[in-house]
Amino acid sequence: MFSNFLIGLREGLEASLVVCILIAYLVKTGNKNKLVPIWIGVGIAIVVSLAFGAGLEFGSQEMTFKAQEALGGTLSIVSVGLVTWMVFWMRRTARHLKTELHGKLDAALAMGTGALVATALLAVGREGLETSLFVWRAVHAADDGWHPMIGAFLGIAAAVVLGWLFYRGALKINLSKFFTWTGGMLVVVAAGVLAYGVHDLQEAEFIGGIHNQAFDISATIPPDSWYGTLLKGTFNFQPDPTVLQVTVWALYLIPTLALFLAPVGFGRSVGATDQKARKAADEKSEADSAGDGARDGDGAVLDGERVRDGARRAGSGAGGNQV
Repeated sequence: MFSNFLIGLREGLEASLVVCILIAYLVKTGNKNKLVPIWIGVGIAIVVSLAFGAGLEFGSQEMTFKAQEALGGTLSIVSVGLVTWMVFWMRRTARHLKTELHGKLDAALAMGTGALVATALLAVGREGLETSLFVWRAVHAADDGWHPMIGAFLGIAAAVVLGWLFYRGALKINLSKFFTWTGGMLVVVAAGVLAYGVHDLQEAEFIGGIHNQAFDISATIPPDSWYGTLLKGTFNFQPDPTVLQVTVWALYLIPTLALFLAPVGFGRSVGATDQKARKAADEKSEADSAGDGARDGDGAVLDGERVRDGARRAGSGAGGNQV
């Protein structure tokens, strides 16, 4: 339930912030009459997202067991890819999101009502589709009735309230830290969903190794215990995973979490520093070469001036003696 609450909160808050930015910009620029197309786009995005989730749920019920497992495993991998892209995208562009949306909204205003509807639809619909897919996969992985759905809806409701408070100026939080912490936790949740997706593909006989268990601690953490249920619902924990599940879980979680928690632009800054250092060294080398030539020329000039000065002094001395 907590993992789905986190998903609903994070995705819902992103969508809420987008809507708040769009509405605030229209109000600020004196385009209140253009708010209706924005709300129409938001409404269509919500309906499409709910329809997508319902299609996944009811469409999968008509399949055979192996087909359901194959679909669940495939969509698990897809949802993990989408969530991973989303957390990295938000981490990179959160500071420039407002400017980016303002630019798109200016272009939409120039194009007309349909463009405004499309702008809101695309901005909110992406978050909605990601939420539907990830929550559907998490609900089936947790196998805990309606509790995961309740958690997701509570997260979305909390996000809507937070978005409204942001718009009214009644609440201020460090969004960078918020998205960093929630993004890190989502990476951990996604690792569990990925491992469970691999298990589904093994049960569908798309991948081998279903009987090659890494360990079995079912006696220590029974799946039907309250803490076993909590771990499964939160992190998709499985007390008897296969070797492939553990391997995939570790290969995803460790490097992804390390890259996510690294400073923004870490790789680019290192490369840029190296390039700047090389460029500075080359420029210094060229300057030294030019400086050596200049010093040689300067030396010749100074020698000539010394000769002329000596000659003038000698001439002055001779003239003085004559006087």
